[in-house]
Amino acid sequence: MKIQNILLTMVLLCCTTVVFGQKSERDYMRSGNKLYNDSLFVKAEVDYRKALELNPKSTDAMYNLGNALLMQNKAKEAMEQFDAVTRIEKDKGKLARAYHNMGVILQSSKQYPQCIEAYKQSLRNNPHDDETRYNLALAQKMLKDQQQQQNQDKQQEQKQDQKQDDQKDQNKDQNEDQKKQPQQNQQQNKNEMSKENAEQLLNAVMQDEKNVQDKVKKQIQVSGKKLEKDW
Repeated sequence: MKIQNILLTMVLLCCTTVVFGQKSERDYMRSGNKLYNDSLFVKAEVDYRKALELNPKSTDAMYNLGNALLMQNKAKEAMEQFDAVTRIEKDKGKLARAYHNMGVILQSSKQYPQCIEAYKQSLRNNPHDDETRYNLALAQKMLKDQQQQQNQDKQQEQKQDQKQDDQKDQNKDQNEDQKKQPQQNQQQNKNEMSKENAEQLLNAVMQDEKNVQDKVKKQIQVSGKKLEKDW
């Protein structure tokens, strides 16, 4: 994925009178291009901006400034320059290069739908650019991969949410069981106490009955008559 950093050189259609010692727009463009080719991108940016001050509608200065900014990783500012070129430039070749570089910036930030559209615009203006065609195919594949990854992430998130919901339900059931357990224990203790009381009462009744029988037997032995006959 490469930017198209072909520097545009101004072609003056008419001669202008330049005050001695004062640089023209063309001078700044030439100086900026030399600095750019020497990888002195900050200084090149300065000269391109000075060229734009002299001619704010110079699409050549905009495009070259965009390249200088892009080489300094100032993608947002570079994008603004390339976008400005596409708004006023009529030359298809220059439009194709501007859209291509916009696609590169968008692709680097993973904005694949916008990136794909930029490459398509570039190819509409220059259908024979194989580099742009390759970048377009690559961006389309990366968009597909991104969508698949997003779907997988969404499914994983849904599974995680379901797992958390199931855990909450399980914890709720456990809490309810813990609340019911003391009541069940109390009821069990109550039932056990009732059984114990019943046994105590039964034992007491049986003891009373035994005492009564013993008392009756004693009375019979003391006051009872002899029933058998003497021989």
